[in-house]
Amino acid sequence: MAAPGSGAGAASGGAGCSGGGAGAGAGAGSGSAGLGGRLPSRVLELVFSYLELSELRSCALVCKHWYRCLHGDENSEVWRSLCARSLAEEALRTDILCNLPSYKAKVRAFQHAFSTNDCSRNVYIKKNGFTLHRNPIAQSTDGARTKIGFSEGRHAWEVWWEGPLGTVAVIGIATKRAPMQCQGYVALLGSDDQSWGWNLVDNNLLHNGEVNGSFPQCNNAPKYQVRNCFQLWAFVQSHLNLF
Repeated sequence: MAAPGSGAGAASGGAGCSGGGAGAGAGAGSGSAGLGGRLPSRVLELVFSYLELSELRSCALVCKHWYRCLHGDENSEVWRSLCARSLAEEALRTDILCNLPSYKAKVRAFQHAFSTNDCSRNVYIKKNGFTLHRNPIAQSTDGARTKIGFSEGRHAWEVWWEGPLGTVAVIGIATKRAPMQCQGYVALLGSDDQSWGWNLVDNNLLHNGEVNGSFPQCNNAPKYQVRNCFQLWAFVQSHLNLF
């Protein structure tokens, strides 16, 4: 499955399977930052194009001129260079990010994709940086969280399976304390009070080990088709998830 994410921690997007957010906001100070505040935008772009994302965030706080230089054009050389350094060529060449209009949006999506360090031992993230692959381990349910969690704000992810769903296929939200692996074929997300999930196989909405309804609420709900795209929205302060 692949999951570009965006949005702006506590809760993180996740996915679990078995048998088969732009978080970087920055304020700008009112100072001129001395000589740096008077440098032409083109010169600043050239300098910024060698910096990493964490350094760019710090630069955006220096003065309004630097902030505008960084965030005024999402397809500037700064974001093109960072995109080329951060993302795998495969991710840029295929259609994974085709609906994202700018280099900055692509970098943001990568920052909010699945984490290689926060997933079941039975899954791995492919070289493109976005696609989660589950090894065919019998009697195991496995999941992964995204790289960045949130304690506030509104955030969205898109998730799609590249093949059949398998026995259980759940997308949803989980805190850091929610398990990402368990024995047997169960709906891992939504199995405790630390996660909320939507099982795409039977359309059940899950939390704390209980079914809290179904979605969509209609007779003869449409069946999953390969590469159907699902959107997951999290409104953190409102304690609301939308699919």
